Amino acid sequence: MTAEGYAALDVEMKRLKTVERPAVIQAISEARAHGDLSENAEYHAAKDRQSFIEGRLAELEDKIARAQIIDVSKLSGKQIKFGATVNLLDEDSGEKSKYKIVGEDESDVKGGKISVTSPIARALIGKEEGDVVEVMAPGGAKSYEIVKVKYL
Repeated sequence: MTAEGYAALDVEMKRLKTVERPAVIQAISEARAHGDLSENAEYHAAKDRQSFIEGRLAELEDKIARAQIIDVSKLSGKQIKFGATVNLLDEDSGEKSKYKIVGEDESDVKGGKISVTSPIARALIGKEEGDVVEVMAPGGAKSYEIVKVKYL
């Protein structure tokens, strides 16, 4: 993953530990004060939220522990690989698009970040500027010309 993706996971983990976890503990204690727990919807909702938070924390801690951080600014070359920012031209519609190839946890198509495991990224890996790639998309095959490759 990129350093930016690692930082985002770390921020989420810290927020869950310092804000969400204490808030749900407070909510559980308030709900317990209302008495009978068997029919206490607030208590059950707070326990469900606590379960979600603890599960997400375990998932984040595992991902952070196994993360391999790649400094994209030190990458270069003509071939597209992880971390590349690629400008594409849709050969059918003439529409231009720009994507950065990132790890699965960082992907955000609306933000221009695609997962290295996505069909378009897999088609782009190993190609160079000027190449034309064909991507099998849910709506059918699409052809893109690689206009520019950068490592930011």
